[in-house]
Parts: sequence; C-alpha cells; structure tokens
Amino acid sequence: MFKTRLLSGILLVIIALGTIIPGGYLLFGLILIISLIGFSELLRVFDTEKTLLGVCGYLFTVFYFLNLRFGEKVFGEYLISPYVEPFKLIVLAYMVVLLTITVFAFPKYQPKQVLVTFFGFFYVVVMLSFVYQVRMLPLGMFVVWLIFICAWGSDTFAYCVGLTLGKHKLTPKLSPKKSVEGAIGGVLGAALLGFLYALAINRFSQVHVEVIAFTGIGAIGSVISQIGDLAASAFKRHYEVKDYGRFIPGHGGILDRFDSVIFVSPVIFYLANVFL
Repeated sequence: MFKTRLLSGILLVIIALGTIIPGGYLLFGLILIISLIGFSELLRVFDTEKTLLGVCGYLFTVFYFLNLRFGEKVFGEYLISPYVEPFKLIVLAYMVVLLTITVFAFPKYQPKQVLVTFFGFFYVVVMLSFVYQVRMLPLGMFVVWLIFICAWGSDTFAYCVGLTLGKHKLTPKLSPKKSVEGAIGGVLGAALLGFLYALAINRFSQVHVEVIAFTGIGAIGSVISQIGDLAASAFKRHYEVKDYGRFIPGHGGILDRFDSVIFVSPVIFYLANVFL
C-alpha cells in the first residue's frame, strides 16, 4: 500500500511539472479532465453520474472551460450585447436546463440530485479551474505553486506536528485524528514554505517577489486548505463514503487528493491579484 501510494505520488508530481510549467493547452486539458472526473465522483455519491442530469453537468463543464479559454475572443467579437456576461449566461442556462430535465422526467430525479448537480458544478469545476487561472496570471508560473504549498505542504506539516505534539482535538466528531496543534503547525509550516519559496525565486530567477506577501499567502492558504479538507470529510462522513473513487491508486479519487486544492485555488487567485 505504501509503495503504491508513493509511486502514485511521484507520478502526480511528474504530471504536475509537465503541465504546470508550460501551462497553456496542456494545463487547460489536464484541469478539464480532472474536473470532469472529480465532478463524476461527487455525483456518484448520489447515483447521478450516469443520468441525464450528470450528462448535462459534464456538457456545461466543457462549455465553461471553453469559455474560460476562448470566451474573451469569441464573445468579444461576436456577442451582440456587451452587457451579457458569458459566465452568468452559462450558469443561468445550466440551471434552466437542469430544471427542465427535472420537470419532464418527474418524478425520476430527487431534489437532492438536482441540487448536488448544480452545486457540484461550482464546488468542483469552477473552483478547480482557478488552478489554470492562477497559472495564466502575469506571475502565474511562480504563484501557481503556492496552491500546492498551501494544500499539500500544509497537510504534511500538520500531520507531522499533530503526530508528535497533538493533544487537543480540532474536530472530534468529524476528524478525530486532527489536532489543534497540528492545524497550527500546518499554518506555520505553509508560511515557512512560502517564505523560503519567495527567497528562492528572488535568488535564482530574474523575477522579484514580495517575501512578506508569499509568507502571508502561505499562512492564509493553509487555513483555507484545512477547511477544504474537513469539508470534504464532512460530506464523506455524512454519506458514509470511505473514498470518492479509486482513480489515483493509494490515494483514492480526485476529490480525495484535491479536496484542499479545490478550496485554496480561488483564494490564491484573488490574494495574488490583491498583494502581488
């Protein structure tokens, strides 16, 4: 099990390096695929992934990503009214189509299936897309790694500190193994990694970044990523799901491995726009 988990982790790192560094279409395609798989994992909990509602969700996921990549050019040239925002139009159309399916298929689909199909679009698809959006920022090649520092780096520090110093339970009913000391260790660890990462950028590249900003973003991102991890655990506990999937051997599904990344990516995007 440990060997499988290690090999999967190494493969994930290789894929990340091979797509995030060049960015562009490679990263765009990877995040789209990850979003579709993660969305299907969430829908599977509610037996919706292979229904007409699920198909609708997958189609609008593709529409959303196409708009993200090409929307400005396409809509900027061909949209009749400049007051129509493509994203809002996609969301509105998505809701109307879901409700139309619900009406004409009644009583086939339960209200919770419709709600999770709508909610999952934002929780998985829109939030994960910020990995790509961060990479496309002016300093995106450097800033994008803050997402993984805050998500996976923070998790590593929290685990190590919690294992050695943890005494007070953070959320006893939700995640008994997580401690207050571990959570604090995760925040401090991510801040330290952000600090060291900024120093490395300033030392080994021609780009200058604000060390204090990277340190602060690391700390804030750690808090958000830990909340994201616990939120995903709350869904699993409530519906008695051990893992969302088996897509990544030794790690579970996309949502099991990227739960923190989902939450922290939009935060990094907006913090980077404000402070960097």
